[in-house]
Amino acid sequence: MDESTEHGFSRREFLAGTSTLGAAALLGLSRTAAAEPPPETTRLRLVRATAVCNAPQYVAEALLRAEGFTEIRYTRDLGRSVVENVASGEGDLGMGFAGTVVSRIDAGDPVVAFAGVHVGCYELFGTSRVNAITDLKGKTVAVWQLGGDHHLFVASMAAYVGLNPHKDIRWIAESPEDAIRHLAEEKIDAYLAFAPEQYELRERRIGHVVVNTTTDKPWSHYFCCLLTGNREFVRKYPVATKRAMRAILKAADICTQEPERVARFLVDKGYAPRYDHALQTIKDLPYDTWRTHDPEDTMRFFALRLHEVGMIKSSPQKIIAQGTDWRFLNELKKELKA
Repeated sequence: MDESTEHGFSRREFLAGTSTLGAAALLGLSRTAAAEPPPETTRLRLVRATAVCNAPQYVAEALLRAEGFTEIRYTRDLGRSVVENVASGEGDLGMGFAGTVVSRIDAGDPVVAFAGVHVGCYELFGTSRVNAITDLKGKTVAVWQLGGDHHLFVASMAAYVGLNPHKDIRWIAESPEDAIRHLAEEKIDAYLAFAPEQYELRERRIGHVVVNTTTDKPWSHYFCCLLTGNREFVRKYPVATKRAMRAILKAADICTQEPERVARFLVDKGYAPRYDHALQTIKDLPYDTWRTHDPEDTMRFFALRLHEVGMIKSSPQKIIAQGTDWRFLNELKKELKA
């Protein structure tokens, strides 16, 4: 069977290249990693998300094996968010939207945030009736699920500009396909597109961009996706948690270094339907921000927004105290400087 692709390299070559890139990225950490004890468990379950932006989780497989994991599975109950899957024990680790992480910690779910991965992912599209977030007052916004990632993100945007998401916005829950169709027909006023939906909207000239969270402040200053773990897994397997985190964050570096290969890998593995959309997503997202941005600032920002409009009861301080653990990330950043 011919494994070659139109881009001139095979799956086997990509995996070898990924391993090489991973080895190169880990050169500065090799002595520290070798001195660490092996992971307490060799099994790791990562929550699969139907999102191209989660590329580091999939690219990380070779690096995870180098860290000592021999059984790596991608799992998900599609009826729940990534964060809820992690909290329920369906998966051990996963990349979830920061606002949902805050919401689930407030609800008492046993989930811990321990690293940021990247900013971006979302773009708010509107009709001619919506040119700024403040224009959402009295308008209809479509989201996948009430209380879900999209709802919480748009609610945070509304709160940031002084709107009350409970009173000022009409929410409608519907599928992305229906939302895009209704936006084109102007039956709704706005929709928060998730990568790579924005490219389809642009190609079809549906609506216009109101907010691009990758480039527009303040959203570009805060992580979209946080690496989260089941609290019991993190408590019971701290070495495994750190090793998994290191592999995933180094895979984020690979996304920055080799976007073409990563995009082809995602398509070949069935994680993305179109190479061009996958490539644009990987190129657009700043996967290196895990090194520079502070994930605790992200938690505080979204907790403040959701608390001030009554969508969570806990204070930001309580959320951070109960649901974060930055020791693994801090250790990794110290290793990088060594």
